[in-house]
Amino acid sequence: MGLPEGPLLDWGMTLLGLVILVLAGDALVKGAVNLSLRLGVPALIVSLTIVAFGTSAPELIISINAILDDVPGIALGNVVGSNTANILLVLGVPALLATMHTSECKTRKSYLQMLFATFLFISICFFGPIRWWHGLILLAGLVIMLITAFLDARRHRKNGKTEEEEVEGADPSISGRRIAIYLVLGLVGLPLGAELLISGSVNIARTFGLSESVIGLTLVAIGTSLPELATTVMAALRRQADVALGNVIGSNMFNLLAIIGIAALVGPIPVDPAFLAFDLWIMLGAALLLIPFVFLKKDITRLWGIALSGLYLAYMVIVLT
Repeated sequence: MGLPEGPLLDWGMTLLGLVILVLAGDALVKGAVNLSLRLGVPALIVSLTIVAFGTSAPELIISINAILDDVPGIALGNVVGSNTANILLVLGVPALLATMHTSECKTRKSYLQMLFATFLFISICFFGPIRWWHGLILLAGLVIMLITAFLDARRHRKNGKTEEEEVEGADPSISGRRIAIYLVLGLVGLPLGAELLISGSVNIARTFGLSESVIGLTLVAIGTSLPELATTVMAALRRQADVALGNVIGSNMFNLLAIIGIAALVGPIPVDPAFLAFDLWIMLGAALLLIPFVFLKKDITRLWGIALSGLYLAYMVIVLT
């Protein structure tokens, strides 16, 4: 006996939305990365900013659409869930395939910025609902981060250093026309995929009696973390730990500062008491788990991959039950 037409259609819309989001996000990353490299931006800076922002674009569009569709719980759940998934799942799964040599990475500065963004975001949540002036505070933090990245890039050029490592999505032979096509496909596909994903997931939530926040923390968060997962898997297989770890750290900063910052300008975002009691602290705990890899020069081995993935699975079970 098949599923009723309604639920079947909802699942179809959700899956189609996810596929479009992943493809559009990938197109946007390719276009933005190649355009940035043509402008002479160093590869490490690109991975911490352009790649991270491009792979966070699905979360941004999802959050804005959720507020406009009067389901703001999805917006907050999406960001908190994505940040947790980015560390436990997006770093855990690639480590199952290949050890990531994060001991060689120089990400202390960006990691400390991510921790600052995390503490700032949690503090603002306790003064919720998150309103436009809270959004301006978060966006001010984003501006500071971008200025720091710009100064690092300028210092990089003055020192005459060259970048040898590849960046996800980079293609030296790509034409300007193809770059433009990638950018257009990304910018058009992202809102379309977001609309399908939100419509389908909200209906699924209502069918199973789940709250908007739970759907944001689980289905939507995992779906919008797929671009980060794809980027990190390829970086791990290519032994590019800098790109993998830099992408996750940069993406988490953008999620907290840019996505919630911009979304709060669109409309107020209520904070579910469950977030204050549990989910925000899980997100912070996941962020602190990076300390051994950033400061103690530890590699993310397969054993760590099992531990991180197992923690994420346990978190999902708790949220859904």
